[in-house]
Amino acid sequence: MSWKSRGEPSSRSVISKKWTLLLCLGCFCAGMLFTNRMWTVPENKGITRRTAMEEEQLKLVSEGCNPKALHQKEVKRENKDIFGEVSKTHNAIQTLDKTISNLEMELAAARATQESIRSGSPLSGDSKTTDSSGKRRYLMVVGINTAFSSRKRRDSVRATWMPQGEKRRRLEEEKGIIIRFVIGHGATSGGILDRAVEAEDRKHGDLLRLDHVEGYLELSAKTKIYFATAVATWDADFYVKVDDDVHVNIATLGGTLVRHRKKQRLYIGCMKSGPVLAQKGVRYHEPEYWKFGEPGNKYFRHATGQLYAISKDLATYISINQHVLHKYANEDVSLGAWFIGLDVQHIDDRRLCCGTPPDCEWKAQAGNICVASFDWSCSGICRSADRIKEVHRRCGEGENALWSASF
Repeated sequence: MSWKSRGEPSSRSVISKKWTLLLCLGCFCAGMLFTNRMWTVPENKGITRRTAMEEEQLKLVSEGCNPKALHQKEVKRENKDIFGEVSKTHNAIQTLDKTISNLEMELAAARATQESIRSGSPLSGDSKTTDSSGKRRYLMVVGINTAFSSRKRRDSVRATWMPQGEKRRRLEEEKGIIIRFVIGHGATSGGILDRAVEAEDRKHGDLLRLDHVEGYLELSAKTKIYFATAVATWDADFYVKVDDDVHVNIATLGGTLVRHRKKQRLYIGCMKSGPVLAQKGVRYHEPEYWKFGEPGNKYFRHATGQLYAISKDLATYISINQHVLHKYANEDVSLGAWFIGLDVQHIDDRRLCCGTPPDCEWKAQAGNICVASFDWSCSGICRSADRIKEVHRRCGEGENALWSASF
């Protein structure tokens, strides 16, 4: 009896546990059913956007925790900083280089002027006044290339297109145009050739003597020395070289150059590209023909040697670098070679290379007056000492054109 009484509570306890389990399961199912029916999750774009932003931040954080990714970012940032600093440094160097170049040009011009004074080279009286005042600036310096044997040519030029005496002084003062015959010295200093030229200069006062030994094969060297001497002697916008067997209309030349007065690094002339002559014994033979490529090649574009003009900055460049500029056999080729690699503006003007009458005469009648006239077959006016007066009469611009011109 006592055993039964002890076993009954045990039976009721087991039954109550089963009901409790069933009740829990029923509640759970009811809760699930209630949740699915009554609770619909709202679709909030803000939540989605926020989740995406959070994911991006988590991504950045995770990448930041990655040492390799962090190192790559730091390298990229450092590279950008380095490139920025390099670019700033490069610009600063370019500015400094331009400043140094300008100072070198001014220093070279000052040194050349000092050397000319010390060596006793004849500077014109107006150039001394210019150097002391520092105010006089000319439009152009025209250097007429000549030789000891060309006295008749010089006299024919004086009798035609080159003003003399008081007119030449007026030309310099009123128009800012300097004209001089350019000649060096003989192989024997103080010899008969030098004495004859000195006597001629005392009579006319229109010669520029160079520290150079005359010789046909030395025209490239003479050209360098001419520009260096001219830029040291006169402060001008342009420096012109012309041969003594070419007819020139000075007013037309001045009007042509003044249109380019505000430009820099100008190289003006009749541009050509002739053949490189490798055969020995022919005129204009090029000993260094192999530098220009295969046989039959042509030269690079350069101004024909009868007349060309360069701006002051290029003349100063030649003066500074004259000791390292290479000389080819032909001086016009040499000049063109000196400007290769520089930021130079080539101006091709065909009025600087007209033919003699009837060519220049027809052009003058049409209102297109030529700057320079010569015969291509002779690289100048054939028998110029005898014919230049005729060319001047038929193709000249007239004396009034020069004095009425305004530059």
